[in-house]
Amino acid sequence: MTTAAQPAAADLRPIGPCLYELGRAPGSAMRVPARVFADEVLLTQIVHDRSISQLVNVTTLPGIVDAALGMPDMHEGYGFPVGGVAATELPDGVISPGGIGFDINCGVRLLVSGLREEDVHPSLEALVHEMSRSVPAGYGRHGRLALTREEMDRVLGEGCPYLVREHGLGRPEDLPLIESGGVIASAAPGAVSERAKQRGEDQLGTLGGGNHFIEVQVVDAIFDAPAAEALGVSLGQVTVLVHTGSRGLGHQVCTDHVKVMDTALHRYGITVPDRQLACVPLSSPEGQRYFGAMCAAVNFAFCNREVIAHRAREVFRRVLHGAPAAELRLVYDVAHNTAKIERHGDRTLCVHRKGATRAFGPSSAEIPEAYRGVGQPVLIPGSMGTASYLLVGTDAADALSFSSTCHGAGRAMSRGAAKRRVQGHVLRKELLARGIVVRCPSNEELAEEAPLAYKDVDRVVDVVHRAGLARKVARLRPIGVVKG
Repeated sequence: MTTAAQPAAADLRPIGPCLYELGRAPGSAMRVPARVFADEVLLTQIVHDRSISQLVNVTTLPGIVDAALGMPDMHEGYGFPVGGVAATELPDGVISPGGIGFDINCGVRLLVSGLREEDVHPSLEALVHEMSRSVPAGYGRHGRLALTREEMDRVLGEGCPYLVREHGLGRPEDLPLIESGGVIASAAPGAVSERAKQRGEDQLGTLGGGNHFIEVQVVDAIFDAPAAEALGVSLGQVTVLVHTGSRGLGHQVCTDHVKVMDTALHRYGITVPDRQLACVPLSSPEGQRYFGAMCAAVNFAFCNREVIAHRAREVFRRVLHGAPAAELRLVYDVAHNTAKIERHGDRTLCVHRKGATRAFGPSSAEIPEAYRGVGQPVLIPGSMGTASYLLVGTDAADALSFSSTCHGAGRAMSRGAAKRRVQGHVLRKELLARGIVVRCPSNEELAEEAPLAYKDVDRVVDVVHRAGLARKVARLRPIGVVKG
C-alpha cells in the first residue's frame, strides 16, 4: 500500500508559471521535491485521486535527481502516477518498471495527406469502415501478420529498419521521423520471456483496447505558422493520428520484471513506500535485463505503429482510388511510456516518462535534421471526440522537465465511473450528430472513453505552452474514429 497521504492543493506552493512544488518534509524519506505543472483548475482535479501521494513516493527512489515531476494530465497509476517524470543518475540510480508502465512505448504517430475535408467527406464512412477492417481493434484481437520466432527476435532487436528493409512494411523515409529512428540499440530479445513473445507474435498491426485509436482528423487551427510550414502542416488538411503501444508483449515484459525486482530489492538494501515502485540499480544484472527487455518492447511498439501506418496508407489509396493527394506522409512518431538514457547538462540520466512525452528543443541533435531550429514534434491526443494537438519541444524544457511534457488530456474519472455515467449507444449517436464517424467493437468500451471521463485537453495544452515545456503549433479536429 502507498503510505503517503494525498496532499491538498493548498499544500503545493507556486514557484513559477503553472508550476507548483511540495518541498521535502522534515524527517520524511523524500530525497527531492515533488513538482506539478498545472493551473488552479487542473490542480484541483489532480488532488482528487492519489496521484500526488504517488509522486511523493517517487521522490524516495535511490539516485533520483532534481525533482519528481507531474504533468498537467497527471492521474493515479501503478506505482508512479500516469503523467509522471523522474530521472535517476547513473551508474547507481535505479530503474523501476512502474515508472514506464505496462503498455511500454504506448505512443502517437501523425500522418498528413494533401487532402482537404471536402475531398474526403463523400468517402468518410468507407474510409473509417475500411480502416476498422484493416486494423483490428479491441482486447485480444489478432493481426494479419504472424511472425516466426526468428522474425520476432529481429523485430525486437532491430525495430522499424528491419520491418521496412526485409518486409516492405513502411517506407525508408519514415525512419528518421520516428523517435530514435524506430529502434533502440540496447534491446535484448533474449531478455524477453517466451510468454511475452507468444503474446506478441500475431499482434503487429493491431490497436488493442482501452484508449487506443486511429483518428481521421482535420487541421482546424494554426498557432505557429512558421513551425507548421516546417512540419508540412496546413489549415484544413486531412490527417491520421495513431495511438497504440506494445500490446500483450509489453504488458508481459512489465509483469515478468516487476516480480523479479520485488524479490531483488533487499539484495540492494532498497526499501520503497509502495511495492509497486519495485526497482533495482540500472547497473545491476536485474536492471540490465529489464532495460534490455523494455527496449525490445519499445522496438515492437514502434513496429506496431509502422504496420498500422502501412495499412492506413493502403486504405486511403484504395478508398480514394489512388489519388496522389491521398498519400500519407509521416510527420513524427513519439513514445510516451519509456525509460531512456539521456544526457542533461553534465549528467547521464535514466529518464522515466510514464504518460509523458519527450519534447527536445530546436537545438537538439537528437531530433530529425529537418526539424532542427523548430523543435521535436510533440503529439497530444485529446479524448475521443475532442481536439488533439501538435506542438514542438523547447530548449527551456531541458532544465524544467528533463525535456518532457504531457501525453494527452489525462483521465478525470475511472473507466467504471464513465460507464455508470454514459451509455455507449447514446454517445455513438451524439458523435455522429457532430459529424464524427465511429467504429468501436462494443458500446461498453466506447463509454469508457467518453469525453467527460477526461480533463480538458485545451487547458492541459495551454499549461504546457505557458510553462515553456512545449509550444503550440496546430489543433486537429476528429471526423472519423476507430476505437480499441
